[in-house]
Amino acid sequence: MTVTGRIHSVESFGTVDGPGIRFIVFMQGCLMRCQYCHNRDTWDLHGGREVGVPELMAQIQSYRPFLEASGGGVTASGGEAILQAPFVAELFKACRREGIHTCLDTNGFVRKYSPVIDELLDNTDLVLLDIKQMDDKRHQDLTSVSNQRTLQFADYLAKRGQPTWIRYVVVDGFTDDEDSAIRLAEFVGPMANVEKVELLPYHELGRHKWEALGEDYPLKDIRPPSRETMEKIKAVFVSRGINASY
Repeated sequence: MTVTGRIHSVESFGTVDGPGIRFIVFMQGCLMRCQYCHNRDTWDLHGGREVGVPELMAQIQSYRPFLEASGGGVTASGGEAILQAPFVAELFKACRREGIHTCLDTNGFVRKYSPVIDELLDNTDLVLLDIKQMDDKRHQDLTSVSNQRTLQFADYLAKRGQPTWIRYVVVDGFTDDEDSAIRLAEFVGPMANVEKVELLPYHELGRHKWEALGEDYPLKDIRPPSRETMEKIKAVFVSRGINASY
């Protein structure tokens, strides 16, 4: 049976979602409601368009010289890619057969562990795991859901020895304090599979998407963090021997 997926869009020359130049597939659907989401139009589980793996692979192959020359590959992002694990697993298997590096950009909100999750991870070269906030109450304020599934998924990746980059968005009033960074550093510090922590400065690039949908952008009064703030957060990780950058 042919496996299809619902995608929002693709980007052929992505440079911020994994190593090198990447072909990024933005999957449709997400269960988190992050106040700073820059892909607000991907939340609808029934939106986007239906595609098959052969269609995407044909597009990917046309950009392959650029991917290979830069040490890049294919990234499944979103939305939330794990919500369509069977499709992404098939896409990544096709990439692996062609020797194309694969990267899974996820919030780790896995509702049920099943063989298809392992099948997906078995064909994933690198996981980019977003950990929004270690404090569960503050996480719920920021995303409307608990962080427990994300943290459980992080533990699962560590047990598998799955190469992982942790991504942490620095947002004024939500995640820019040292205590939050310390708690995250203490959580990921013992995980030998974590290659680095990517610190992502909050930005307003997705604000127009909220407004296009007729919605108020929740963080319209929040500004991007200063370089001083980013250095302060970075120092928390570096001082503990954790590779961190922004």
